[in-house]
Amino acid sequence: MSVLEEMRIRSLGVIDDAVVELSPGFTAVTGETGAGKTMVVTSLGLLLGGRADPALVRIGAKAAVVEGRIALRPGSSAVLRAEEAGAELDEGALLVSRTVSAEGRSRAFLGGRSVPVGVLAELADELVAVHGQTDQQGLLRPARQREALDRYAGDAVAGPLAKYAEAYRRLRAVAGELEELTTRARERAQEADLLRFGLDEIAAVEPLPGEDAELAAEAGRLGHAEALASAAAVAHAALAGNPEDPESVDATTLVAGAHRALEAVRSHDPALAALAERIGEVAILLGDVAGELAGYADDLDADPLRLAAVEERRAALTALTRKYGEDIAAVLAWAQEGSARLTELDGDDGRIEELTAERDGLRSELSVLAQELTDARTEAAARFAEAVTAELASLAMPHARVSFAVGQSEDPDGVEVGGRTVAYGPTGADEVELLLAPHPGAPARPIAKGASGGELSRVMLAVEVVFAGTDPVPTYLFDEVDAGVGGKAAVEIGRRLAKLAKSAQVVVVTHLPQVAAFADRQLLVEKTNDGTVTRSGVTVLEGEDRVRELSRMLAGQEDSETARAHAEELLATARADG
Repeated sequence: MSVLEEMRIRSLGVIDDAVVELSPGFTAVTGETGAGKTMVVTSLGLLLGGRADPALVRIGAKAAVVEGRIALRPGSSAVLRAEEAGAELDEGALLVSRTVSAEGRSRAFLGGRSVPVGVLAELADELVAVHGQTDQQGLLRPARQREALDRYAGDAVAGPLAKYAEAYRRLRAVAGELEELTTRARERAQEADLLRFGLDEIAAVEPLPGEDAELAAEAGRLGHAEALASAAAVAHAALAGNPEDPESVDATTLVAGAHRALEAVRSHDPALAALAERIGEVAILLGDVAGELAGYADDLDADPLRLAAVEERRAALTALTRKYGEDIAAVLAWAQEGSARLTELDGDDGRIEELTAERDGLRSELSVLAQELTDARTEAAARFAEAVTAELASLAMPHARVSFAVGQSEDPDGVEVGGRTVAYGPTGADEVELLLAPHPGAPARPIAKGASGGELSRVMLAVEVVFAGTDPVPTYLFDEVDAGVGGKAAVEIGRRLAKLAKSAQVVVVTHLPQVAAFADRQLLVEKTNDGTVTRSGVTVLEGEDRVRELSRMLAGQEDSETARAHAEELLATARADG
């Protein structure tokens, strides 16, 4: 069995530096109010991944440190999870450490390895059940009561609940998408109309890639045809001569003369021969350019109708570029994207039909699964209530009766369960409430309204004892589970805790001697004052020291003979029961 063996607490609350030695069985932690008993619970909570509150750090200290040693059962899931986190075991024990700085920073260590705090919380679920005053208040909430019932029911609820949760998650996703599609129908229709208009406008013009640049160039030529023709004619005359003026001098004739002059003497000087070749190349080039100029002038189209057509086409393209892109390439890209988006929008109607069918199917599936959950919870509730009622009989509540009310609320938008349309949520359609009838003839009322503080403490203890028989954890920690209890009831609580400790480690913070007397070991948290710093120590009480502490708890004074006799009687009763 896994056992919490030891805790060292430093600079936490009123505790300066103390070691809490624990053992298997039943350990009672006692001490005067304000001595620091609750810090033991707080320390264990930190080791188990609880919230780190910098206010817990002792005034003047830089950080609070809690270290624990937990002996683990070989091969247990806790061992496997610790090893997955990289922790190393020390002779079968796991060393756990938690540091909380005064600035609020928190660090966790597991088996010598730094780990996220969440890893400690995962281990806590398997190793320790912690119960305090806040847990009692939590038991008043219907949601916690449903969780308790589900935990007791085990696989009978866990199986259909897992399927239900998956179907519920999918239904939420489908319903959300469906709502978005339907509520945005008008917006989508407007977007589709705009896209269709734009695509139709572009399709009517039928622009071609690069057409805008080509037309701009053609418009430039057509708009200046006369000037271009005149310039070409002048240039051609300068190169090839003017046939209407035989005496005109042209570049081709002059270059040809220069080439002939050099050709006549090129054999006498290689340098001059090279120049002659270059002049010959110039003559050829001038001839080619002159020919192209003549052809350009002949081919130049000065058709005003063509110019008008080009300008009209350019105007149509410009109308597109003003709306859909800076040039025709951008317009064509917009058309491609718009066409894809329009296909998507047009497909929404079909998607709505698909989602509607899926939603209806999921709601039908949830109805079936919700009914399974209701049936499983109703069956488990009867067994759970019977077991808790039996435990209450051993806790000085012999006539009390516990029951569970498993019901649903009508909701026209819900799912069908048991022939009714009821509200549903992530855990099913059931509303679970724990009822208590403290004595015969008393009506069963919700424990939030019908249970006193002492009764609530015993109901919570009874619930945990029932859990111990079906879903046990190695260690139970109770913080003043005996609040509001006294007399015979306190004795019965002590006796029941001792019985629970036969199969698990039980640690109880208590102010009742009737409970402490049944413990296998009693720890005293004692505060001293040196005038400047408040310190607290934790000691194991044995023999006479334990009688003195029980006497103090009974009568407020250690040396009262009557209290001592009562304390010895309590210890004798506890030993006789053991």
